[in-house]
Amino acid sequence: MLNNEKLNEISNKIREIVKDSPLPDIEKNIDALLKGMFTKMELVTREEFDVQTEVLKRTRQKLEELEKKLYEIEARKK
Repeated sequence: MLNNEKLNEISNKIREIVKDSPLPDIEKNIDALLKGMFTKMELVTREEFDVQTEVLKRTRQKLEELEKKLYEIEARKK
């Protein structure tokens, strides 16, 4: 079984390898690529979706209220 000192040594070596590699640049490029693809696909965040869902819900309620008022006005005219 490995002791803590060996694990720390291995961990530090891995950090050194990753630090000197182009991995951080690759991650940035992949992130930018994915964001660009999501934008082209017109995807929205969950937060934006939830906001628009709430707006639609309120709009639907107002429409139903207006339809009810219109029905009452039409019924009075007859």
